[in-house]
Amino acid sequence: MLVLTRPSERWTAEARAAGFAHLGAFRAAVDPVGAARLAALLRAERIDVVHAHKGGGRTLALVAGLFGAGPPLVVNRGVSFPLSLAGRWLDGSRLVARVVAVCEAIKADLVRQGVPAEKIEVVYSGTDTERFDPARVDGTRVRAELDLAPDAPLVTQIGVREPKGNDDVLRAFARVRAARADARLLLVGARPQTRPPLESLVDTLGLGAAVSIWGYRDDIPEILAASTVSVDASHTGLGITGALRESLAMATPVVATALMGNPELVRHDETGLLVPPRDPAALAAAVLRLLADPPWARALGRAGRQRVTERFATRVKVERLEALYRRVAARPARQN
Repeated sequence: MLVLTRPSERWTAEARAAGFAHLGAFRAAVDPVGAARLAALLRAERIDVVHAHKGGGRTLALVAGLFGAGPPLVVNRGVSFPLSLAGRWLDGSRLVARVVAVCEAIKADLVRQGVPAEKIEVVYSGTDTERFDPARVDGTRVRAELDLAPDAPLVTQIGVREPKGNDDVLRAFARVRAARADARLLLVGARPQTRPPLESLVDTLGLGAAVSIWGYRDDIPEILAASTVSVDASHTGLGITGALRESLAMATPVVATALMGNPELVRHDETGLLVPPRDPAALAAAVLRLLADPPWARALGRAGRQRVTERFATRVKVERLEALYRRVAARPARQN
């Protein structure tokens, strides 16, 4: 197995640790030298299908095709930001064999933008249900790090950036805190430049030490095991929020915005609660519903884990992608 990325010490180390070879083959999406290297590798290894998961990967693969007809190209679409004119043309052209949408809502959005429906395959993103398994993971260490009592409610949002609705979460938590003075909020994944405005809002809302803001973490299963409720207030660009899949895989009760693909995973009052976007009052009310009835909240979490295991597990995703690759590989290579 060979992993190709930009030159990266981290990727080199992680690939080596996982038993893969690593090649820093390109420096940008439009990199003629890197594209030539990719084209040579595709020929040498007799690659049957290329699957580009980001726009930059698609561009690099298409540039590589200028060095000779390449294998069929599959592109991924996991967000609902509008396609550019060039993106719509490329995804609808013969240069792209298939578009993988991560949910039915993304497929409908692509069709609305002009991508032919017959070119789009829905394959839900997957979660490792062995790594994210409440029977294997314990949140005690995380609660100790937060100096949090075992029975104190912990509300968590994984992901810190403007489209995630972190401001809405903070405003909602101010309402939660007014009703449950023992509640704490944890935001995970803040980059240095995203912390100051959040910390300012924390001060403005008078939340003080009730809110913790962490940077990048590898121990997300443990964090979710420590959490009483996981929230996602995303309002722009989402497909299905990955943190929701991971939360439900951990049987952690969730509150999510009722946008794009989230309702395909979170069934209201069955596997979690859905609220309108940009509505802190509704978000707070949903969190308080879960905190007020722990047995019911735990039942929602268990039902959510079952749904993830059946339809959103990595195993299911891999099986569907392998079937797609076999169909695509049987077609003639794209022509330039």
